[in-house]
Amino acid sequence: MMAGVLGITDFWTFVLGTVAIVLLPGPNSLFVLSAAARRGVGAGYRAAAGVFVGDAVLMVLSAAGVASLLTAYPPLFLVIKYAGAAYLGYVGLTMLRGAWRRWRTRHDPAAPRLVDVAEPAAIRAPFRRALVVSLVNPKAILFFVSFFIQFVDPTYPWPALSFLALGLVVQVTSVLYLTALIFAGTFLASQFRARRRLAATATTGVAALFLGFSFKLATATAG
Repeated sequence: MMAGVLGITDFWTFVLGTVAIVLLPGPNSLFVLSAAARRGVGAGYRAAAGVFVGDAVLMVLSAAGVASLLTAYPPLFLVIKYAGAAYLGYVGLTMLRGAWRRWRTRHDPAAPRLVDVAEPAAIRAPFRRALVVSLVNPKAILFFVSFFIQFVDPTYPWPALSFLALGLVVQVTSVLYLTALIFAGTFLASQFRARRRLAATATTGVAALFLGFSFKLATATAG
């Protein structure tokens, strides 16, 4: 319990909740894993940097009350929601197309391998793509403000410091988790290079998850 320190209450409860939330599968972590598996550690960290920047933007917007604005103006929420759903769907479809091409060439020894085979556009420019994936979900803004506010002392005179400290906990947790995913992704890449069928199957599974994220976001509500 750290009530009063930087205006934060129930600090360790916040830490445990943050760890549980970060570990939940989502489009951000899945994209980082895919980027690392396809293009290596460097690409994985560039994708992770996009996630960090996107999350930081969402946290700042949440602290500024943008979530309340989305709730107060449903048409604005709908525009952002459907744009985000469309983008996640695009990522899923491009991965699915890449998986199909790899499946068709799985028995051809002359066919290019993992990284060379018609790499989906969604995996190129990993920083920018991950940043967009991180920003397209307005539910994340609503989540951040509803989660953070429980741990900020309303009587503390400098709430920006409270949000900064809580945001730092989230980002450090994300760094550790995404680093683990990046190195897991490079291990998977070594397996995929030797097994085209496995690569195609795994990419199809990831694509299906992104399409599921797209559908979930399209059916989300602001309340």
